[in-house]
Amino acid sequence: MCFTSKIFQKLFFLAAFCSINLTFAQVQAPASTLHSETLHTAKPDYPTSYSSPKIEDITQVLGRVRSYLDAVTPTKVINKFTKEEIIDFTKIDSNATVYRGDFSLTSYEWGVTYAAMLAAGKATGDPLFTQYATQRINFLADLAPIIKSKFKISPTMPLRQVLSPHALDDCGAVCVSMIKASRDGLVKSSVRPLIDNYINYIYTKEYRLADGTLARNRPLPNTIWLDDMFMGVPALAQMGKLTGDKKYYDEAVKQILQFSKRMFNKNLGLFMHGWVESMETHPEFHWGRANGWAILTMVEVLDVLPKNYKGRAEILALYKAHAKGLAALQTGTGFWHQLLDKNDTYLETSATAIYTYCIAKGINQGWLDAATYGPMTLLAWNAIATKVSEKGQVEGVCVGTGMGFEPAFYYYRPVNVYAAHGYGSVLFAGAEVINLLKNKKFALNDSAIMLSK
Repeated sequence: MCFTSKIFQKLFFLAAFCSINLTFAQVQAPASTLHSETLHTAKPDYPTSYSSPKIEDITQVLGRVRSYLDAVTPTKVINKFTKEEIIDFTKIDSNATVYRGDFSLTSYEWGVTYAAMLAAGKATGDPLFTQYATQRINFLADLAPIIKSKFKISPTMPLRQVLSPHALDDCGAVCVSMIKASRDGLVKSSVRPLIDNYINYIYTKEYRLADGTLARNRPLPNTIWLDDMFMGVPALAQMGKLTGDKKYYDEAVKQILQFSKRMFNKNLGLFMHGWVESMETHPEFHWGRANGWAILTMVEVLDVLPKNYKGRAEILALYKAHAKGLAALQTGTGFWHQLLDKNDTYLETSATAIYTYCIAKGINQGWLDAATYGPMTLLAWNAIATKVSEKGQVEGVCVGTGMGFEPAFYYYRPVNVYAAHGYGSVLFAGAEVINLLKNKKFALNDSAIMLSK
């Protein structure tokens, strides 16, 4: 490399360094207009809105998301060769398939989205949110028995995840949304056979360790994924609520306590992503969205478990410890990092949204103190709102992620607006923050957002 090139390279890196540092530098208070005794009133250089959001503004953000999803996830059956829509389901034959829009109607991400749409409908009073979920759940219920009668079970059959689930990802989240809609009397009775089929897989067929903990044999034999707390456990608890059968409650409680025994770091108040039976020492990667699935599981179970039920107190204590651990790692932008305790990983939207929902829900249910957790929840929502485009797409969401045992795997996972995990989590967050703002008042007190007495 020539001397001139070396000089240019040094200047380039110096300029980049200065640019980075200027990005994070605070704006200086205007000395000409403020005296030293009034400097505390100078306007800070907040990167996201620092205020108590308005319910109408949150509703507008959620409306953009709903409008986008309604347009890009139609309920259609088509001929896979001619692409013509099949209106009359009695004419479905082996050439039929479910039209795939931007997102799959039967994925676990869409189970979260259906449940979140139901929550948004209640919070906003807008029936279009509720209609989004019920229309698609009823569509699946109408179509499933016809597909079952006309197709052999195969990996390529339409509605394979519904009719022949092979993993918890196929089952739990969609099952939860169907149970919630059924409990509220919003969907057809023909949804119940789908619920029973899902629960049968979760309760009797999913692979387990010797002590009964839900597990997988990938990426290594006898691996526990933190994700599977959510993929299996809330559906069991909801089935307990739907049927009154205590065996489902008992199984849900057992699973949470056995997951946490292996995977919850009490010193940090965080869960690690994976646990492998054959490992003597476990690499602890505190992945954001997996911690979201864990705290969402506890919220879902606490919401339906009878008040004095055996094990509920332990789950509530675990939930509070997890919320405290998460709160300690929120950034000044309102977001959380992809790896929660690694500040050089990127800020991630879906995890931030799940935490926002779960902490707001905890305040609304009286599990968490509003003065402690309310302001951080509002800060988080204000951050999330910046990631919803005018089109209604959710930005900054990590794509689907397996399990890794070194940091680079998590550091460099891509983000994409078609990462489906962002949509239900944002709808849930906005809906619960609306409920929070209906129940509690927040205002500036000496320039800080605080609970208003």
